[in-house]
Amino acid sequence: MSAPTARDQGLYLDGVSVIFDGFRALNNLSLIVAPGEMRAIIGPNGAGKTTMMDVITGKTRPTAGTVRFRDRDLTRMDEAAIANLGIGRKFQKPTVFDALTVFENLELALKAPRDPVSCLRWVLGGAGRERIEAVLGEIGLEARAGDRARVLSHGQKQWLEIGMLLMQEPDLLLVDEPVAGMTDAETAQTAAMLCRIAETRAVVVVEHDLEFVRALGRKVTVLHEGSVLAEGPIEQVQEDSRVIEVYLGR
Repeated sequence: MSAPTARDQGLYLDGVSVIFDGFRALNNLSLIVAPGEMRAIIGPNGAGKTTMMDVITGKTRPTAGTVRFRDRDLTRMDEAAIANLGIGRKFQKPTVFDALTVFENLELALKAPRDPVSCLRWVLGGAGRERIEAVLGEIGLEARAGDRARVLSHGQKQWLEIGMLLMQEPDLLLVDEPVAGMTDAETAQTAAMLCRIAETRAVVVVEHDLEFVRALGRKVTVLHEGSVLAEGPIEQVQEDSRVIEVYLGR
């Protein structure tokens, strides 16, 4: 059997560099995330984690290198086209519509034609309602469906925003520090939720909370100075002398 190629992979980065005014935010970064894989990305501040996600989503153009998803060249696509291709991104701070209910937030995010005529004629059908109810179950907010988003806890708002991304039916979900500011109980629920979500799509999680990363139980990639420093199970990378020196500090 031949070795897998870029065509076989979900997300494929090879030799990616990003230079800002002489500073290398990414330095010859290579990374493969297979379809349906969950990957945790950790590393010190300035390691290139956010820039990597900016490159994947089209917010930043790489100075050099290859970035492909489902065998499409992402460097030739804008942010909207990349989102339509099946890549969803959740930023650290939740951005939901506080005046709308949880159900209405998900309805607004439902994948549907967005041209003016379609919007004017839009009526929520049975299939759309079933999709919303399914996502409510995925994010654990069934009981809060009729509540305004403004009354949700910080953690619940994070879950709602993840749910809004799921309404777009992405094949790859990028999640930036999902448990920042959460209680211990919310953190545990978030780990379980992301593991459920990863059963049907690829998920890349950028996080600083190592106990949360441990709870995910998936492969970890450590970035440092824009490159991959180490990869493997969390127990393995925590014992890597290079990771201890530049990140863990013990």
